[in-house]
Amino acid sequence: MLDLAILGLLHESPMHGYELRKQLTTKLGAFRAAISYGSLYPTLRRLQTDGWISEGAPPAGMPASPDEVPLLTGKRGRVVYTITAEGKERFQELLTAAGPETYDSEAGFGVHFAFFARTDPATRLRILEGRRRRVEERREGMRDVLSRAAERLDAYTLELQRHGLDACEREVRWLEELIANERNGTTPQPPSADPERSS
Repeated sequence: MLDLAILGLLHESPMHGYELRKQLTTKLGAFRAAISYGSLYPTLRRLQTDGWISEGAPPAGMPASPDEVPLLTGKRGRVVYTITAEGKERFQELLTAAGPETYDSEAGFGVHFAFFARTDPATRLRILEGRRRRVEERREGMRDVLSRAAERLDAYTLELQRHGLDACEREVRWLEELIANERNGTTPQPPSADPERSS
């Protein structure tokens, strides 16, 4: 999933390693993008070895990132990563994957969903439907636990189970709305501005 995320961001524009890590956090959220430099740079090196990205000096007019982490060498701050033609092909291959890895885990689904704008409609629909099935299975498992073992659970464990069930029910509703949008050929609309905040 990290390969998909890095290639997707570099498909948008070349980036320094620091900026790439920042964008991973912005695009995927801090929870999904708890990516250390210890995992990011080895992945970048592997992607280079595979020929999917290249490393070079910043193009003219692109400043070196001054926040690149002082502990790294001065050279690292001047390095910019760019996706190659092969990397763009690999990114498209990863986008069209719609197997269990794309909807079973939070991270896998989150990374794919972050690049849905570049994913074809049929693949988006398969991923959303697969994710809905998984969440519905989890929801039914939680309902079963609550119906058969509620009296044996302490109050806090019971609350945790109810919280998980509520989260599953919210996600199923959200997924059903997205699936309906996909079938109708519409995209999700951003929430309207809060009139109290804009005044």
